[in-house]
Amino acid sequence: MYDDEDLASIQESRTDWETETRDPVVDSHGERKDRFATVSNLEVDRLYGPEDVADIDFEADIGFPGEEPYTRGPYPTMYRGRTWTMRQFAGFGTAEETNDRFHYLIDNGQTGLSTAFDMPTLMGKDSDDPLSDGEVGKEGVAVDTLRDMEILFDGIDLSEVSTSFTINPSAPVIYAMYIALADEQGVDRDQLRGTMQNDMLKEFIAQKEWVIPPEPSLETVTDTVEFAVEETPGLYPISISGYHIREAGSTAVQELAFTLADGFAYVEAARERGLDTDEFAPQLSFFFNSHNSIFEEVAKFRAARRIYQHVMDEWYDAEAAASKRLKFHTQTAGQSLTAQQPLNNIVRVTIQALAGVLGGTQSLHTNSFDEALALPSEKAVRVALRTQQIIAEESGAADSVDPLAGSFMVESLTEEVEEKAMAYIEEIREMGDGSVRDGVLKGINEGYFHREIQESSYEYQERVDAGEETVVGVNAYEIEEDTEPDLLSVDEEVQDRQLERLASVKDERDDDEVRERLAALDDALDTDENVMPYVVSAVKAYATMGEIMDVFEREYGSYRETVGLAS
Repeated sequence: MYDDEDLASIQESRTDWETETRDPVVDSHGERKDRFATVSNLEVDRLYGPEDVADIDFEADIGFPGEEPYTRGPYPTMYRGRTWTMRQFAGFGTAEETNDRFHYLIDNGQTGLSTAFDMPTLMGKDSDDPLSDGEVGKEGVAVDTLRDMEILFDGIDLSEVSTSFTINPSAPVIYAMYIALADEQGVDRDQLRGTMQNDMLKEFIAQKEWVIPPEPSLETVTDTVEFAVEETPGLYPISISGYHIREAGSTAVQELAFTLADGFAYVEAARERGLDTDEFAPQLSFFFNSHNSIFEEVAKFRAARRIYQHVMDEWYDAEAAASKRLKFHTQTAGQSLTAQQPLNNIVRVTIQALAGVLGGTQSLHTNSFDEALALPSEKAVRVALRTQQIIAEESGAADSVDPLAGSFMVESLTEEVEEKAMAYIEEIREMGDGSVRDGVLKGINEGYFHREIQESSYEYQERVDAGEETVVGVNAYEIEEDTEPDLLSVDEEVQDRQLERLASVKDERDDDEVRERLAALDDALDTDENVMPYVVSAVKAYATMGEIMDVFEREYGSYRETVGLAS
């Protein structure tokens, strides 16, 4: 970007500035800290200049939005064309309560739905399972059968809404229920829009929710990808998630590297299945965390697009532009929210949301200020949604594409994050003897990811405890609090109502038909057939979540993590 003569002249001027202007002030007054760093502990220089971006080639490394390497965004006009999808996470109690919340959000201007499920549903258990007692509807909506899905989307035309499902071990069942509901509504499957999270690799790495072991889990995810290519081309069958990796305590670099490695593992699995990269890659999407260090986060998002384009092009023979454009959803950082002085969380969320927008996210969830204390109240949800709307309509942040491009600091950080993340990805690939897929599986089974994240999490907490990392209201600016926000509480009768509906469905369905379709699924698991048609068939007979997932567990067994701890 600068020739040698320019850089030499600038360096001479900088040296003069340091000795004549900077040093006297630093010697006299000092600085706030001995060392400045991001939340992820990347060192932040006092001043960035042309020398920090001297090796950057504008066309090769930055370029233009909508063109390779997509550093500046996947689409040419970005938010000047339309703003990001505002997709607030919602789900609690029974399907009726969550349906009411969906309609509330739509009425308040939300442009996409995002569904949270309770723990039994996430783990593939029915509400009447003894293990579900006390958990039904507590952390999300309870879904046992297609009947719950019918109520969940009552009054909502599936052809007119984009819906995200945060579901992983039991994702094939929820996916099948959504398809079955579309069939009931008379909506063509190719009209369905939305996303299944369905990222099992990150479950074993970070979130720790699973039913069957890693290898068959990966095969089942690949079934959903293959099925989506043929049946629901407008729906993303997998959202490769770094969010939970970051929430577990990773750095921004680790979040990016491990997430992309998972993504490349899915690509390799689909290619091994016989799919061409350009058949399925346009239906892959990603999900990232946005934390407090705004410039680090923007750099991470920009680096993600650049790495993805290069790797999809060079390693996996992608030719279509849609196969090389990384598209992602962002959620603000839940682990940054504090129970102390919860209104402060509104400011944190605003900063994090702005970072996501400046980094070019395709959709965004803003956390509610009371989520460190309870499921979000309607008031808190409205503030969170309004935060996005104010950024979109009043801040000007959406008016220019990639407005921080060319910043010496942002370009330098983008390059640094890219280099460090690629070093991790190459290491994982080497662990798999040239296969990212095998490297990720080996890393899971041998505890590599667990130890890397644990070490970063421990180091961060040490900095907080030592006061090196300030958390307002926690280790600085503390006050005695005498008021609490109004919190949402889940009706204790939710479980009873859910159990009544489940019992009613079981009484009314044809049990012989259920057994026949579950047996067909069991047979399919013994073959190379794609299991999704059999899961769809089972849910249409009102087989329950638990009954279907039990078939998978009987076939593949369960999984127990046996990784060591970091020393």
